[in-house]
Amino acid sequence: MTASLQFGLDTFGDVTRDAAGAMLPHAQVIRNVVDEAVLADEIGLDFIGLGEHHRADFAISSPETVLAAIASRTKRIHLGSAVTVLSSDDPIRVFQRFATLDAFSNGRAEVIIGRGSFTESFPLFGFDLRKYEELFEEKLDLFAALLSQKPVTWEGKLRPPLRDQLVYPPVENGRLKTWIGVGGSPQSVVRAAHYDLPLMLAIIGGDPARFAPFVDLHHRAAKEFGRPAQPIGVHSPGYVAETDEEAREELWPDYKAMRDRIGKERGWPPMGRDEFVNEVENGSLYAGSPETVARKIARTAKTLGVERFQLKYSAGPLPHEKLMKSIELYGRKVVPMVREMMG
Repeated sequence: MTASLQFGLDTFGDVTRDAAGAMLPHAQVIRNVVDEAVLADEIGLDFIGLGEHHRADFAISSPETVLAAIASRTKRIHLGSAVTVLSSDDPIRVFQRFATLDAFSNGRAEVIIGRGSFTESFPLFGFDLRKYEELFEEKLDLFAALLSQKPVTWEGKLRPPLRDQLVYPPVENGRLKTWIGVGGSPQSVVRAAHYDLPLMLAIIGGDPARFAPFVDLHHRAAKEFGRPAQPIGVHSPGYVAETDEEAREELWPDYKAMRDRIGKERGWPPMGRDEFVNEVENGSLYAGSPETVARKIARTAKTLGVERFQLKYSAGPLPHEKLMKSIELYGRKVVPMVREMMG
């Protein structure tokens, strides 16, 4: 398990500031994300994941399009979503888009499917938020059926049935790597095992060890379904600088801005400095020097037995130049340290 640990990055394409402090246009943020992914490829990281959002503070609404641009400028890094909100999309179109990306990138496409913690896509695309669970369950069932790349006969309640339907283009080699993203739903953990899919845990607050029961549940469910154990990954926010103090001082104002903006929508109180420090020291915010971040990642990987760690490297309006520096330190210093710590 330790020898196979992979390292990735995630971003939602947070709208960032320029050198003068002005907010960049979405188009420039998207171009910057491509450059960040190219750097990740150059320094040997395994994966880059792009989140899907449809709101002013995040620039990426079409991850597959941006991933195709990244594919054209990279050679080895795997390319995926983080996450694809399947509930408000069409499973067949999702499969087709990622199968096309897989062809374009010579087999590097992955998709992380989830329900999404943001719900703006439901009214935007005409879906009833009251059917939040039903939409995900039915669409995941159809998507899982497509992964076999055989003629699909399927019937649900929310769309017309399929009869011996093939979907094109097929994935060239093997099947499309598909993860189930889980933020706190035991039902989604069991679904991942039921459909024989890897599990990506979105751990964005609190002690990562509290997700150990989800890992155990996934293993138990797989055994009960008569399926082999599938990989488990972790996605968490973080920021790397030369020293712990530098990382905290650079990240704090922008992380607070992002956290308070989202928190206001959800009824959370403003974030205080003590809460931020506690997340850095005891929670799921991987901010600090390369050695500090490496120790924390190694501890999480050992505690949960994961095979991939994905650092959400963007948080609020933190400028592109600082993100590039953080990525560089993560790939060139943190990753080797973690590998050494884990033997």
